[in-house]
Amino acid sequence: MGVSSEELRIGVLGSGTGSNCEAILQACERGQIPGRVVVVVSDIADALILERARKRGIPAHFVGPSRFKTKLEPELEQRIVDILREKGVELVALAGYMRVVKTPLLSSFAGKMLNVHPSLLPSFPGLHAWEQALTYGVRVTGCTVHFVNEGVDAGPVILQQAVPVQAGDTPATLHQRIQIAEHALLPEAIRLFALRKLQVTGRQVKILE
Repeated sequence: MGVSSEELRIGVLGSGTGSNCEAILQACERGQIPGRVVVVVSDIADALILERARKRGIPAHFVGPSRFKTKLEPELEQRIVDILREKGVELVALAGYMRVVKTPLLSSFAGKMLNVHPSLLPSFPGLHAWEQALTYGVRVTGCTVHFVNEGVDAGPVILQQAVPVQAGDTPATLHQRIQIAEHALLPEAIRLFALRKLQVTGRQVKILE
């Protein structure tokens, strides 16, 4: 099925199983998001997120390998930019993308890139945020959808959802509950973006009526 001129063209970047990508795809399919995923890109050749896309007939690309663990070389990131531009992508959603985004992507999609992070930012940025929360002993953690900027998990916050830490939680059980919240929060943020209801002033994101 083609993409109408009114639909937001979404590109998804991910490194893992793609459960957040699946949530976006389902939200598009049921009409919650007035848009469509037109391409999926991963830095991992055999990432399940690519298989999820291919099963739906969505173009899926592996871009790599990289010499680095936390970022891509500029030429590889530029290749991602070229793929996204070729597909006419208007919004980039980072869905479990484990690389720090650098200049080629940031400059090409400034204000048009969202990330979901498994904590209530600014608490516990970086890797394994649910483990950080357990180690710190907080009673409540959660997830955040934010615009991407040059900082790590540092862009303006769009939406947040609290997830209580329960007695006896392990990293796995807490992460699972946070992911359930993420699967609702990220599609909602994309919906608001598609409807042009997000107004950014400095660090403040206002949701318009």
